[in-house]
Amino acid sequence: MSDEVQYTPRELLAVIASRLIRNEDSVFVGTGLPLVGALLAHKTHAPQMMAIYEGGSIGPEPTALPWSVADPLTFYKAPIILSMSSVFGHTRCGYADVGFLGGAQVDMYGNMNATTIGPYDKPTVRLTGSGGANDMASLCQRIIFLGLHLAERFPERVDYITSPGFLDGPGAREKAGLIGGGPWRVISHLGLMGFDEETCRMKLLSYHPGVNPEIIQQFTGFELLIDKDVHETEKPTAEELHVLRDLVDPNQLFVF
Repeated sequence: MSDEVQYTPRELLAVIASRLIRNEDSVFVGTGLPLVGALLAHKTHAPQMMAIYEGGSIGPEPTALPWSVADPLTFYKAPIILSMSSVFGHTRCGYADVGFLGGAQVDMYGNMNATTIGPYDKPTVRLTGSGGANDMASLCQRIIFLGLHLAERFPERVDYITSPGFLDGPGAREKAGLIGGGPWRVISHLGLMGFDEETCRMKLLSYHPGVNPEIIQQFTGFELLIDKDVHETEKPTAEELHVLRDLVDPNQLFVF
């Protein structure tokens, strides 16, 4: 019988998200796996990271995993409690290092779509829209996208730009007046992607255990660049899984 630590796909995504958070980061978290990843980082390698919640609290110490970014647990021991508009104002002032986003589509330049599938005036599917996602994508220094990896979810061009990435390539964000650094990482159930500094195109950084770059390319609607140091994603450690399962999400709200 193997002694290798077993984990679920969602646990792997939560661990990857946590590893991308630095100790000095202020992190605009979202409901679900971003929230799990932020709390996991706080309880492991980044005890000084500061969580920013859309509901208005900054730097709380929730006693249990909040159901959402507006759960009353997100206000417990928060040194600052503001309005929703105020926390986005703080982001505009440059106080949010990292923002987590999701959506139905993300394209080769990191543009994200959570508005409509198909033409805007005659959509096949009408989605939830931006919420605060456009603010975060425009203003945060590093944006991390989480989502399923399928060709229709990774098209060459999104059907609608809800949240701007690098728009149509190098220099486009600056021309549009966007102050944030833009997309930085994309976490999918197949791999971890980043963006090429010169072309602003998405590139594969690591492939998760059980897949390879060729498989990931088959599930991508455009040509992925491949990082010269591409490698297999590091598996969750026993300690990370212990903290995740016993201290962060013991009821398996988001990592079942």
